[in-house]
Amino acid sequence: MYRREMIFGLAAIGLAACEQVPAARLGPDGLPVPTLYRIREGQEAEIQFRMLDSVNALRRAQGLVPVALDGRLNAAAATHARDMAVQNRPWLFGSDGSSPLDRARRVGFPGRLLGENISESYETELQTLAAWMEQPDTRAVILDPDARFMGFAWFQETAGKIWWTLNIGSDPAIRRPISGIAS
Repeated sequence: MYRREMIFGLAAIGLAACEQVPAARLGPDGLPVPTLYRIREGQEAEIQFRMLDSVNALRRAQGLVPVALDGRLNAAAATHARDMAVQNRPWLFGSDGSSPLDRARRVGFPGRLLGENISESYETELQTLAAWMEQPDTRAVILDPDARFMGFAWFQETAGKIWWTLNIGSDPAIRRPISGIAS
C-alpha cells in the first residue's frame, strides 16, 4: 500500500512540474511591463529607511560619510511631493513660488540645503534612486561630500502615480558658500 502511494505521489509531483508558468507580459521595448507599485499605509518608515540604507551604501562605495534622516527635511520633501501632484508637474518650485531652499528654511532646517531630487513615476523608490544615479546632476546631490542629512518623502495618487522628493543637507557647522554664489 505504501509503495503505491509513493508512486502516485511521485507521479503527481512530476505532473505538477510540467505545469506551464505564465510568461511575463512584454512591452514594445521587449522589457517586462511594469506592475503598479502601491504604497500601503504604514510603510512610510520602511520605505524611508530602505532609501536611507541604499543612499548610504552608494555613499560608502565612494568613500563618503553616511547621511542620517532628518525629520525637518522629510517634512519639506513631503510638502513638495504633494504640491507637485497638485500642480501635476515635476519641478523644483512650489505652487507658491517657493524654492527648495525656502522649503528647508520654513521647516527650520539649520544646515545648508545642498540639493533636491524629484521624480514623477510609477516606479519603486529603489528604481527611482537608480534613475537619479544615472543622471550627473541628481547623482551629484546624492554623493555630495558635504552631505550629512537626508529627507525623503512621496505622494501617491489614487491611480498610482508617485511623486518622489529627496532633500540632501549639510551639517549646520559647514558654512562653505555654494559654488559661484557669494554668501
